[in-house]
Amino acid sequence: MRHSKTRLQLNRFTSWRKASLISLTKALITHQRIKTTMHKAKAAKPLIDRLIFLGKKNSLSAKRQVYRILGNHRLVSLLFNDIAPRFANRIGGYTRILNLKERRGDNAQLAILELTEIKEKEPKKIKTKAEKQPEAIEEKPLKEEKLKIEPVTAVKEKPPITKKPAKQFLGGLRRIFKKERDSL
Repeated sequence: MRHSKTRLQLNRFTSWRKASLISLTKALITHQRIKTTMHKAKAAKPLIDRLIFLGKKNSLSAKRQVYRILGNHRLVSLLFNDIAPRFANRIGGYTRILNLKERRGDNAQLAILELTEIKEKEPKKIKTKAEKQPEAIEEKPLKEEKLKIEPVTAVKEKPPITKKPAKQFLGGLRRIFKKERDSL
């Protein structure tokens, strides 16, 4: 009997559900804030909190456990070097879920799943006109050379010959099959 075995199953098979949750986790680690449905956010939150908890341990076994889930060395190093140190003083509550309005097509409740400690990106500095202009380059005096002046004859140069493009094979069908892997 399934007593006290509740889980947000997301109406998917087990492997599909695990893949969906891992994909949400990777997106959250990369972007720090994602927009998804409320049920997916609630299902992904325990997995993300567990990964951040492992990131705070910063041991080899913890890195291996995280890599087993994420499967990407760049994301593992981002989690251990950038995200987990931000939560060093926190015991829990690494993520939050904020409600949004319902989605128009299927009326699903949308939510924002985000880390509680978000590293804000520095705004790009806008250069003024004075900064955009390059500094004045010092002009060096040129060596005086004797110029040879040749008489100009009135010869008309012919315009360059332009070749007509070849007719396209079946109206440009080659463009569709650009690469070998795309061809049938």
